[in-house]
Parts: sequence; C-alpha cells; structure tokens
Amino acid sequence: MSFHRRFLKGLLISSLFIVGALVIGVLGYHYVAGLEWIDALLNAAMILTGMGPVNPLTSVAAKLFATGYALFSGLVFVVASGVLVSPIVHRLLHKFHVDDADMN
Repeated sequence: MSFHRRFLKGLLISSLFIVGALVIGVLGYHYVAGLEWIDALLNAAMILTGMGPVNPLTSVAAKLFATGYALFSGLVFVVASGVLVSPIVHRLLHKFHVDDADMN
C-alpha cells in the first residue's frame, strides 16, 4: 500500500507544480502582455505543454516574459515528471533487488 500512497503523493505534488506554473503564466500573460483572461490561459497552457504561443506578442516586455516563461515551463516539466516517476523507479529497484551494495 505504501507504493500507492507514494505515487498519489507524487501525483499531487506534480499537479501542484503544474497548476502553480499555469497560474504564473496566466497572470503574466494577462498583466504583462495585456491579453484577456481566456487568451492568457490558452497561451500559458500552450507554452506549458510545449505547443507554443497562440497570440502574437507585440511589446518587448511581453516577449521577454514569454521567453522566461517558456524556459521556466521546461524546468517545471522536468521536475514534475521526476516527482511523478520516482515512486515507479523506486518500485522497480526493489523488484530487481537492487540495493546500495550493488551500485558500488
């Protein structure tokens, strides 16, 4: 049962990372780029999933925000994936009876 608990905890933590990053993106696109809320949500979601922006950005501040947000989104993806996959890797290591003595 501890595997399921660890996996659900990882799922919750990775979901919180993604939702937090989405909120940052929506606020940034709304206040920095001047997009409407729904367009800000669409752009943030598209950048966060790696699809790319939807609306053209005209100001320098908006372009700089989009650049930083895209880099930040890549990092969030890596961290969220690691948190989500770590219980599975841990389970596989136990399944194959890998311990610290085998690693050296």
